[in-house]
Amino acid sequence: MSSFTSEERAAPFTLEYRVFLKNEKGQYISPFHDIPIYADKDVFHMVVEVPRWSNAKMEIATKDPLNPIKQDVKKGKLRYVVNLFPYKGYIWNYGAIPQTWEDPGHSDKHTGCCGDNDPIDVCEIGSKVCARGEIIRVKVLGILAMIDEGETDWKVIAINVDDPDVANYNDISDVERLKPGYLEATVDWFRRYKVPDGKPENEFAFNAEFKNKDFAIDIIKSTHDYWKALVTKKTDGKGISCYHHHVTLPAQYQQMWINGSITRKTDETSLEYKLIPAASCLSGSIRGKSSSFPKL
Repeated sequence: MSSFTSEERAAPFTLEYRVFLKNEKGQYISPFHDIPIYADKDVFHMVVEVPRWSNAKMEIATKDPLNPIKQDVKKGKLRYVVNLFPYKGYIWNYGAIPQTWEDPGHSDKHTGCCGDNDPIDVCEIGSKVCARGEIIRVKVLGILAMIDEGETDWKVIAINVDDPDVANYNDISDVERLKPGYLEATVDWFRRYKVPDGKPENEFAFNAEFKNKDFAIDIIKSTHDYWKALVTKKTDGKGISCYHHHVTLPAQYQQMWINGSITRKTDETSLEYKLIPAASCLSGSIRGKSSSFPKL
């Protein structure tokens, strides 16, 4: 059972919609920075952004305070993936591994392209349809090296450790054996899903072949190292919000801040909160410098 909970704000499929994450103490946290990469030995946390079979393109808002999940927007319009024949929406539970980052300033030796400036993506292949904002524990099985508009965009293949068949899945070859056609469908989906929007097909390194579990874990570990460099300011995050927040206010003021009704224009309230660099996650520190509320 996950110790993390989610809280929705505003109506789904609107520009204002957000999913905030909370820890076991009920404190608002960042799904990007505060949730540990590891859930257990050889088990990773996954933040579910998009439930299987759904179409709304949801993602961790890396540049927003607290990094809530929100629907992606392009040219002022909410983004959806089409039902790309013969598929319905996303064909896996889709999300990201926390405390990872694909560095846009680093050219990957495998793809020859720089990272896409986001946490590393995960396609969870288990039987359960997960909920948006759910934090699950996954066993990594393999990885696909996609190149999206000239950027490296790794796609980790994993399975929920609570899936009834998880013991049968230990590497990418087990997916090929037990779910015939699923990996081919995954490549086909990623290759063509942007074509209806007038964009070219995506490309892949390794001739679109999936790499095994060990290779995948090495890639994940490297993106964790890039995340460490990001939050310790050794790398330019180009606008990414590298803070997590431990709010020290009465509950009614916490709600006001999440709602956006407290901004820099209301500093006269003399309300304060703890603004803590995400680098403190590396040491487990919760010390921080009091600061005025940021404008949302």
